[in-house]
Amino acid sequence: MKTTKKYKLLKNDTKESVDGKTLFRIEALISFRAGFVNKGEKGGYIEKEENLSHDGDAWVYGDARVYGDAWVYGDARVYGDAWVYGDAWVYGDAWVSGDARVYGDARVSGDARVSGDARVYGDAWVYGDARVYGDARVSGDARVYGRIDLKVSCNVEIPRVLIDTKEKLAKLLKIMEELKA
Repeated sequence: MKTTKKYKLLKNDTKESVDGKTLFRIEALISFRAGFVNKGEKGGYIEKEENLSHDGDAWVYGDARVYGDAWVYGDARVYGDAWVYGDAWVYGDAWVSGDARVYGDARVSGDARVSGDARVYGDAWVYGDARVYGDARVSGDARVYGRIDLKVSCNVEIPRVLIDTKEKLAKLLKIMEELKA
C-alpha cells in the first residue's frame, strides 16, 4: 500500500543549515491534524523527505528546521525556531518548540515537550510526560521521563542520571544549585 504524500518540498523557498545543507520549506498537499494543517499551508524547513514522515500527523511549522538524518514522525510537532538534526528522532505526540535544539542521537517521544532554549543531545532521551525548558541541558545517556518539569538555569550536563520522580529531581536541582555557588 502506497502512502499518500501530505507535503511537498518548495524548491524556490530555502534556507541553509549551519553546516551548509540546503533546507526546503514544506507545503501541505492535504489537510490533516483535524484542520490545524490545511492544504496549501506552508510549514517549516526540512532537508529531505526522509526527515518528516508522510504517515501520521507529524508536522514542522514556522521557521523550524529538521535535517541530517533526523526524523519526525507519528503525531510529533516541531515549531517556532526549533532545530532537530543529526540522528535525532522526535515522535509520538512530542513537541519541540521555541529555540530548542534536539541533536546527536537524542530521542524525544511520548507526550514530552522540549522548549525555550533547552538542548537535548548525545544519547539522551526525554519521554513520557516530561517537560524540558528554559536553559535546560540534557545530554550523555540521560533519561528524563514521567511527569517531570526540568528547568535548569545553568549549563549543566546530566550524564547517566535517571530522573523518574519529583524527589529525585529535587535532589538533583539542589546539587546543581550547590555547584553554582
